[in-house]
Amino acid sequence: MEQFSQRTPLFESRLSSLRKIHQGKVRDIYDVDADHLLIVTTDRLSAFDVVLPDPIPFKGEVLTRISLFWFAKTRHIVANHLSDLTLEDVITDAAERAPLVGRTMIVKKLKALPLEAVVRGYLIGSGYKDYVRAGAICGITLPPGLALADRLPQPVFTPASKAPAGHHDENIDFDAIVKLVGRGHAEEIRRIALELYGFAAEHARARRIIIADTKFEFGTDEAGNLVLIDEILTPDSSRFWPVDSYRPGISPPSFDKQFVRDYLESLTWDKKAPAPRLPPDVLTRTSENYREALRLLTA
Repeated sequence: MEQFSQRTPLFESRLSSLRKIHQGKVRDIYDVDADHLLIVTTDRLSAFDVVLPDPIPFKGEVLTRISLFWFAKTRHIVANHLSDLTLEDVITDAAERAPLVGRTMIVKKLKALPLEAVVRGYLIGSGYKDYVRAGAICGITLPPGLALADRLPQPVFTPASKAPAGHHDENIDFDAIVKLVGRGHAEEIRRIALELYGFAAEHARARRIIIADTKFEFGTDEAGNLVLIDEILTPDSSRFWPVDSYRPGISPPSFDKQFVRDYLESLTWDKKAPAPRLPPDVLTRTSENYREALRLLTA
């Protein structure tokens, strides 16, 4: 396994030197100056758009390392929000900085777009449910007779609305994206998202991982240019399946939070807050899955 700091999992960050301006499902965001934000990736885990009460050990560090890896590898496709500032530049007190090491990004301030650019290469999750119900996902008709986890003839762009914490994201069609951001940006987002997925899926498959689906988020700079923001191709934003155990017709084992989703589906829970506690073995297994994904993808 990769080396990680041995410290208490971080459920929520608290800084005295910076003002917290947003707390998402996983990330805490602080105002740095007129041009920059500090993003702290905690060990919180959300499932079905509900934040679970138990943090996953090392999760924030894994997500940060994977995002930084992909941001570096995909600069030729699209610009991203990373800045040149370091954590030491914005948090000068060593004691306050210590819990944040390895789990932060200092990024440029941008206008976030209210959508998730989802790309699916396989039929799973809400996409499979939509397919069973209507034979289509987000208005895209798919061939009949596809099974759970089947590979699609080609990857499809299936956007979703961006919901606040505690609310469910909703699959929407391309026309809805046009209404949200305009046709030019909608078409560019679709093109970039499909190119990012294709590039990453090829890299991952060579390392025995299937990226079944993923989601990207975008913002715009002052000139209106699209910029990739948030996280990218992590176990939180993607479904990662091991090639060797993949079988259509079942929900494959995974390196992501699908293990937690499957556990929660076995419970009597209405998928609304508050979420149930996770047993220790689920926490341990999920942490191991995240770290193994990092090792395989970035080795």
